[in-house]
Amino acid sequence: MIRSLTTQARVILSGAAWGPTQWGKRSEGSAFAFHHHWRVPHGKSWPAIVALLLFFIPAVLPAQQHFNGAQAYEYARSFAAIGPRWPTGPGHVKAEQFIRDHFKHDQLEEDTFTANTAIGPVTLHNFIVRFPGKKDGVIVLGTHYETNYPLRNINFVGANDGAATTGLLMAIADQLRGKKLDGYSVWLVFFDGEEAFQHWSASDSTYGSRHLAAKWGGDGTLGRIKAFMLADMIGDKDLDIQRESRSTAWLVELVRQAAKKFGDERYFFQSEEAVDDDHLPFVQRGVPSIDVIDLDYGPNNSYHHTAQDTIDKVSAHSLAIDGDVFMETIRLINQR
Repeated sequence: MIRSLTTQARVILSGAAWGPTQWGKRSEGSAFAFHHHWRVPHGKSWPAIVALLLFFIPAVLPAQQHFNGAQAYEYARSFAAIGPRWPTGPGHVKAEQFIRDHFKHDQLEEDTFTANTAIGPVTLHNFIVRFPGKKDGVIVLGTHYETNYPLRNINFVGANDGAATTGLLMAIADQLRGKKLDGYSVWLVFFDGEEAFQHWSASDSTYGSRHLAAKWGGDGTLGRIKAFMLADMIGDKDLDIQRESRSTAWLVELVRQAAKKFGDERYFFQSEEAVDDDHLPFVQRGVPSIDVIDLDYGPNNSYHHTAQDTIDKVSAHSLAIDGDVFMETIRLINQR
């Protein structure tokens, strides 16, 4: 079908006369631009030519490039293969080293601090990776990477709850690396200590994000942040991202627009609820923030915080949807 259309197009267009002044190249590798007028070949009409071009051109244009969900999945698989990553455990040390090794050629900062946790003082590590942009300001993308301390004895590897979004941000880094970004700088933050050490509460949770928000509030960094986007538990094969009710409205709308561009509206914001998560310390300090989260994990949420949170429950397709939407939202933020 495409080949016959190509032949027909060449036949029709070959009858049209033009000289060097009628065609001009806009830029290297671009399509040609029309100038002046064509002489329409005998027996042909403009409507016929235009109709053919409108039908033919989309068939030969390259397909829209989607985010590399397979690569994000591979990063997530490797990270989950470390095993449980609870703070003070050996897997946590391996997870830290995994992040250091992965970003060793990037602008990586390690934010080490001691948290007064429900089990006593614990040394935790946030990791910040900076990709500079041309505009003055920062877009922050975040995730947590550790697993739940109270579940340390059940082989809880957190494939969706921590590993999937760690893999997602690593794959996003692949899109940002090696160039100065045209828009705002993009910083990736891998938070430690999101999970509770005993029982979830305002004081026993989100240790890494509370620490970093306070630190950046004190040194003026928060004022440079144009938007903060948190990714949490969105590698689920059955993707159903809720609208987090305390997230910034205009950021929610941009994410909605981004999903619509790719025809993925059905995966976003079909329900709404409030979620306590790593975005709240930033929301509370006036930073435009959104929690992109799917809290419905498995039948009746049966995989959440169980040993069933394994890599076979994670989907490269879901991660591709996430990546498309995150990258498009970054573009839309830069246009504001």
